[in-house]
This record gives sequence, C-alpha cells and structure tokens, in this order.
Amino acid sequence: MPDGTWNTRATRIQMRIDELASITDEPGVITRTFLSPGMLQVNKMVAEWMQDAGLTVSEDSVGNVLGEPPGNTDLPIFLLGSHLDTVRNAGRFDGILGVVLGIEVVDYLRTCGVSLPFSLGVAGFSDEEGVRFQNAYIGSKAFCGLITPRDLTMRDRKGVTLRQVLERWKEGRFVIPKARYTRERVAGFLEVHMEQGPVLEHEGLALGVVTAIAGQSRMRLTWMGKASHAGTTPAALRQDALVGAAAFVLGVQEAMVKFPGLVATVGQIFVEPNVSNVVPSRSIHSLDVRHQDDSARNQACTWLEARAREIARERQLQFEWETLQVTNAKKCDATLSRRLTDAMESVTGSTWQLPSGAGHDTVILSRLFPVAMLLVRCRHGLSHHPDEFVALADIAAALEVTVEFLSSWEPA
Repeated sequence: MPDGTWNTRATRIQMRIDELASITDEPGVITRTFLSPGMLQVNKMVAEWMQDAGLTVSEDSVGNVLGEPPGNTDLPIFLLGSHLDTVRNAGRFDGILGVVLGIEVVDYLRTCGVSLPFSLGVAGFSDEEGVRFQNAYIGSKAFCGLITPRDLTMRDRKGVTLRQVLERWKEGRFVIPKARYTRERVAGFLEVHMEQGPVLEHEGLALGVVTAIAGQSRMRLTWMGKASHAGTTPAALRQDALVGAAAFVLGVQEAMVKFPGLVATVGQIFVEPNVSNVVPSRSIHSLDVRHQDDSARNQACTWLEARAREIARERQLQFEWETLQVTNAKKCDATLSRRLTDAMESVTGSTWQLPSGAGHDTVILSRLFPVAMLLVRCRHGLSHHPDEFVALADIAAALEVTVEFLSSWEPA
C-alpha cells in the first residue's frame, strides 16, 4: 500500500485525538476521570466513530465503550483497544492512541475487503489510570469479570463508594458483571500505546514490541500527629505529620538505590489543617512501587513499610499503611509477540523488544486471553504531561504494522 494511504489515515487518527483532547472536566487542561461528564462525552464521540467503521456499539455497566462485529458469527474475535480516561492535566495520546488507531484499523480492513480468520472488535476502557479511586483498571477488570465486592467499597475523595457511583449513574442496583467473552471466544488482544519512556527515541526507533509489563503496588499512607501553634511549639515537642511524611519520601529515594530496578513514587499528598501557621496534624499520601520482578517489588514494599513505622515511632506519630492495589508482572504472549515482531520487521526492518514499566489494561486482559503490545515512540519520553507528543510518521508506522500483523495471520 502506498505510503500516502498510511499518512492519510494517520492524519485522521491525529485529528480525532485532537478532537478528544478538547473534551475535559477542567478548562485549560485535559482531565477525564471515571464516569465524569467529559468521560461520557468522549464515549459518545468514540461510539460514533466505531459505528462509522461498521461496528456494533454498546456501553457496559462500568462505562466501557465496545465496538463489536455486527451480526452473529461463529468466528473468534480479536480485540484492539486501550483506555479513554486520563490523569489530571494529561497529554492527549496516552491510551487514546490505541483506541482511535484500533478503529482506523477496522475501517481500513473492512474497506479493503480483507478476509481474516477472526472478526475484529475495539474496546475503549473507562478507567485505567485509577485517578478517582486510587485503584486502576476498573474498566478492564469489569470487562474480564474480575470486579470484586471489595472493589465496590472503594471510596473517592468525597467519600462516595464505587457502588454508589455506578448505581447513581445507571439509576438502579449494580450487579457485578461476568466476563464479556469466554477464554475460547477471543483469539487475542493487541494494545498499541505510546511508550511513555525515552528508550525508543534514544535508539532512533519508531516502534517496539513489549516483552513484559512491570508489577505494581499502590498504597495510601496516613500520618497522624497533633496540630499546634507554629510560633509557640518547640521543635522537640512537635508531632508534625508532614515532617514524618517528608522523612518517608526520602526513604523512598533510598529504596530505589537499595533495590536495583525499582521505581517508587510519592505523587500525591494532602495535609491537614493546611494552614500556614499551624503544625500539620495529618498527612495522607500515595505510594506507587513498580518492578519487573515481583519478588523484588514485594521485598521493597516490606522494607518501605518497616521504614515508615520506624519513622512514626521516632516522631511519635500514629501511622496507617493501606494497600490499595497489587498487580503482578505479566509476560506478553510469546506467539502473538513473535507475530507482531515479524510484522514490525516487515514494515520497519526492526525487531526491537523492550519491557514496559507503565501499567496497562493488557495486564488485566492477560489473565484470560493471549495479549501483545506495540509501543510507539514519544518525544523526550514524556507522558502524563500536557507536552506528550507522538509524531504523525510514527502513528502511520504503528497503523501499518497493526494491519500487517492482522492481515498476515496464519495458524500457529
């Protein structure tokens, strides 16, 4: 196929990504969280594009938008997709690229009349980032029938539980869904995603095939001290909750040296009473810990919790450690990854493979189905940031590789 065709279709992908970037819950920045007004508006727009590509569209009980093959068919289904939610003050490509590109792939193959040994579907998941409940993958967990009663008790910052959010949205009792498809029904899942790191750019490559996805633990830490006057309380008599949290943040930096390959982050913090002349009485913050090796991640979490409790004792603080989410490291399916690498080599000449340190819906779907991931180069490795950027030529390359991957499918 002439290069112009890929560039033309990549341009439409870019234009659609820009359209979605204009939909936000916070004027001036891109923010769309679970079942927010902006999120539901995006679902509506994406659903229209899915319909235009010949798919039958539905929105499930947790806000996933699904484009499925029309009519009844005995063929297995191959799924493309990613997530449609964002972090706060996000960029425009994270997650969105994989959904919009998936729709374009379906439209291209339908238009060309390409015969495949399976039908194609596209999934746009409603919550991968976990911003609202500090617990990721609500969308893909529900899609796979993995939501639990405990998940429904999670509370957002306003104290509203996940169950309450879902029941208010649908105006009725929420019933935990079963998996959308049986294991036997799905031939595989491919997620095309911006890299969110600098490796591909450093290597001068547009694309890379993911070998494995890092395991992740998310915690919430609460430090409780005593509010007192900032001008009259001597240092030795203070029970400063923020100082305890600050000492722990330095411990997080120490952990990344102690456990090679570990990445750990405190990215969100709240302070009470949050007054300039009052010693903080309570501090609550996040903790995100990731590693390619689950045993190393678990050891690091054990060390960090022990360090936190030591700091609390030293500073006469009460302390709570709450584990919100644990996701083990996952290897991508070897057969799908080989096919994807062959397609990438055919189009680009490269066979580059790399692990992903970021979490993805692919991790959840891997519990039921064969999965593969294609990463696309991003400028300066920047992601979760307004300046994240993927070049048009790299979008075109990802589109061509995905089409080659599907259209050259042969029995294993």
